[in-house]
Amino acid sequence: MRTTGQLHLGHYVGALKLWLDAVKEGYDCFFLLADVQALTTHADRPETIRQSVCDVVLDWISVGLDPTRPNVHFVLQSGVSARFEISQYLLMIANLGEIRRNPTIKAEMRGMKNPSMGFLTYPIDQAADIYMVSPELVPGNELLVPVGLDQVPHLEYSRVLARRFNKAYKTKVFLPCRAKVGEIGRLVGVDGQEKMSKSKGNAICLNDPPEVVSKKVMGMFTDPNRLKATDPGTVEGNPLFMYFDAFARDKGEVEEYKRLYRLGQIGDVPLKRRLVVILNEMLFPMRERRGMAEKTDVIEHVRRGTSDASVIANEVLARMKGAMSLF
Repeated sequence: MRTTGQLHLGHYVGALKLWLDAVKEGYDCFFLLADVQALTTHADRPETIRQSVCDVVLDWISVGLDPTRPNVHFVLQSGVSARFEISQYLLMIANLGEIRRNPTIKAEMRGMKNPSMGFLTYPIDQAADIYMVSPELVPGNELLVPVGLDQVPHLEYSRVLARRFNKAYKTKVFLPCRAKVGEIGRLVGVDGQEKMSKSKGNAICLNDPPEVVSKKVMGMFTDPNRLKATDPGTVEGNPLFMYFDAFARDKGEVEEYKRLYRLGQIGDVPLKRRLVVILNEMLFPMRERRGMAEKTDVIEHVRRGTSDASVIANEVLARMKGAMSLF
C-alpha cells in the first residue's frame, strides 16, 4: 500500500480482508509500505509520507495483522535495495505503448498536468515489488497477490513482464503472479462517488472515533429519487446497501431491509442508525488493538520484515542477473 495517509473501509474490503485470509491460510506474507511510490504524487510533501508509514503500520495491526507471526513481514519499500535493481532490469523489457494503454495510468493521468517519469513507470515498479520475493517457476510454487479491483490491470501487466523475461532469457526466474479479488472489490464513498478516498473527504477511516463514523453515515448519499420514507426505494447501486452487504454479518437482516426499502416501508434514517451500530461494532476491536500498538515501537517490526524481504530479493536478483549474463 502507498503510504499517503491513514487507511479506510475501502482498503479493508478491497485488500486487508484478503490479506488476513492469506495469513490464516499459512502463506508467507509480505506487506509492502510503498513509500517510494508515494513520491509519485507526494514528492512535495515527504514529511507526510514518513508519518504515513507509522499510520499504515498501526492500521495494519489494528485490523489483526500480527507482525510477530513468522509468516507476516512488514516491508519498507525504500529499505530493499535489490528491489530497485530488479525494477531497472524489468524496464528493459517493457515498452512505453503498453504503459500508456494501462487503464489505471490513463485514468489517473487525466488529473495530472505534468506526470513524473516515476509515475509513468509505476506498473513496472509494482512488478518489481511483487517479484522481489518471487519463488522460481517450478511445480508447487504459487505467488498470490490479494488486491482491490482497481489493481487487477497492474497485476496483469506484471504477469506479462514475468512471462516475457522468462521467455527472452530462457529461464524460470519468475513465477507469474495471480490476482485474488474479494467479493467486494471496491467500496464507493459515502457521497456516492465511485471510489472511497480520504483526499475527497468521502471515506470512513479505520481509526475514526464512534461519533465521526455516526456523522459520516448519517450524511451518506442514498437514493436521490426517494423524497420520503414511504416512497419505494432503489437498492441497486445505493451506497447504503453496498455498505450493508460489505459489513453486516446477518445477511437475512439485510435482505429484509432491502425488501422493506423497495416497498417504501422503511426510511433511510433507521437504516443509517443500524449501519452506524454495525460499523462501530466492527471497528471497536480495531481501535483497541491500535491503542495498544501505539504504546510500542512498531517500526521495529518494519525493520525485521524489511530485512527478511531483502534476503529473498537478493536471491531473486542473483538469479535474474545470472539469466541476463550480468556480473
